[in-house]
Amino acid sequence: MDSATEFEQLRPVMFGLAYRLLGSAAEAEDAVQDAYLKWAGAERASIGSPRAWLAKVVTILCLNRLTSARAQRERYVGPWLPEPVLTSDDVLGPLETAEQRDSVSLAMLVLLEQLGPVERAVFVLKEAFAYSHREIGAILDVSEVNSRRLHSRARRALDRTDERRVSNPSLVDVEKLVESFLSAARDGDLPALESLLTAEVTAWSDGGGKVTAARRPVHGAARVARLYAGMFASVAQVSITIGEVNGGPAVIATVGDALFGILGFEVVDGRIAGLRAVANPDKLAYLSRQLSHSGWPAGS
Repeated sequence: MDSATEFEQLRPVMFGLAYRLLGSAAEAEDAVQDAYLKWAGAERASIGSPRAWLAKVVTILCLNRLTSARAQRERYVGPWLPEPVLTSDDVLGPLETAEQRDSVSLAMLVLLEQLGPVERAVFVLKEAFAYSHREIGAILDVSEVNSRRLHSRARRALDRTDERRVSNPSLVDVEKLVESFLSAARDGDLPALESLLTAEVTAWSDGGGKVTAARRPVHGAARVARLYAGMFASVAQVSITIGEVNGGPAVIATVGDALFGILGFEVVDGRIAGLRAVANPDKLAYLSRQLSHSGWPAGS
C-alpha cells in the first residue's frame, strides 16, 4: 500500500481527533493537512505504527493551535459555539453509543473549552478514542502516572461545570421532541413550547457579530419560548428540515440553496434543557459543503 492511500484510510480518524480537540472543522482540516505534509516527508522505516504516529502529530499540531484559538475566543462577539458537523455519514468516527454521540455534541465541545490544552488532549484521547494512559503518555511525552492525573483533573473540572444531568435519550425520542418543538414554534403556541422545555432551559446563539443573534444566553422556559416563537414567525422564507448534527437531531435551516443556520438540542429527562443555534456564516462553511455533497433536500 502506498503512503498516500495509507494516510487516506486514517484521515477520518485523524479528522475526528482534531475536531474534538479544536471544536472547529476548518481548523481540524488544516491540522490534518499539515499532518499529511509531515507524513509525506517522514522516513517510513522510522514509523512503527502509522496510526499512533499520526495521532501524536495531529495532537501536537492541535495543541499549538489551541493556544492561539483561546485568545481569539476571548475576543469573540457573543457566545462562542463549535462549528457544526453533519454526522450521519460517520465523518467523526462511529457514533453507535450514547457516549460516543455525547463526545461530539455541541454541549460537550463547549464544556471542553474549560480545560487546558493538555488536559483536553488527555481527556479526548482517553474518553473518545480509548487510548491507554501509556499510549497517551507516549503521544504527549508525559509519564503514564501524569496522564492519569491529568485525566482525573479534567474529569473533576467537567463534573463541576456539567449540570446537564444527561439522561442519554434515544435518537428517536429526541427527534420526536424536536418535531413537537418545531410544530409549536411554527404555530406560535407558547404554552405548548413551554411544556417541552425545562424550567431552567438556556438558549445560546452564535452569530459571531456577522449576523443578527442574541449576544447573551437566554434563560428560562417563558423567555426561550417567546424567543423561538417570535423567531419562527419572522422566517417565512426559511426551509426547515431535521438532520443529524454532532451526533443528535438538529434543525437545519436553509434559504434557497444557502445554509441559514442550525439549531441543536440538549435533552434532559424528556425535556429540552438547552438550545444552541449557530448562524455565523464562517462556521457553517464545512456543513454547507457536506449538505451540497449529500444532495440535501430543500426542506419543508
